[in-house]
Amino acid sequence: MAEVTEKKWYVIRAVSGQEAKIKDYIHSEINRMGYGDAVEDLLVPTEKVVQIRNGKKINKERTYFPGYIMIKANLTGEIPHIIKSVTNVIGFLGETKGGDPVPLRTSEVNRMLGKVDELALSTEHVAIPFTVGENVKVIDGPFNGFTGSIEKVNEEKRKLEVMVKIFGRKTPLELSYMQVEKL
Repeated sequence: MAEVTEKKWYVIRAVSGQEAKIKDYIHSEINRMGYGDAVEDLLVPTEKVVQIRNGKKINKERTYFPGYIMIKANLTGEIPHIIKSVTNVIGFLGETKGGDPVPLRTSEVNRMLGKVDELALSTEHVAIPFTVGENVKVIDGPFNGFTGSIEKVNEEKRKLEVMVKIFGRKTPLELSYMQVEKL
């Protein structure tokens, strides 16, 4: 009977870009070895990012801490060795050579997980990245490639009125934030 100790959060260092794959692999390895109950949570902190591609909004998840996987577990006995033996796992954050993995302090965990929750909540409310008078380039829509200056910013509708020179005449265009980028 293994002694029951409190599960703590640790950070596994892994090859960047492979986090989700490595996470799944660690999960299946630990379960395969019969230690599934020692691990409470395994997650890759991500944030939602909206990108525009060909005029379509694409929601993508971006890894918030590239190269890090968070694990809440009772890391005793064989478990750290199982995790370290997984391909593309570098080791644990904060461990000394040959020492035990160092758990995160509660404040650090709250900060990392709090950031994740905060990001989940704030996806729709993005600060207005534009100001009146600023020059922007249209990156989407029929006026793609034109440049102009911002005349008005409409926060509620998330639209901009951009004055663009078309055939030598200034023409106002109503564009969404996603259709322009700063020059």
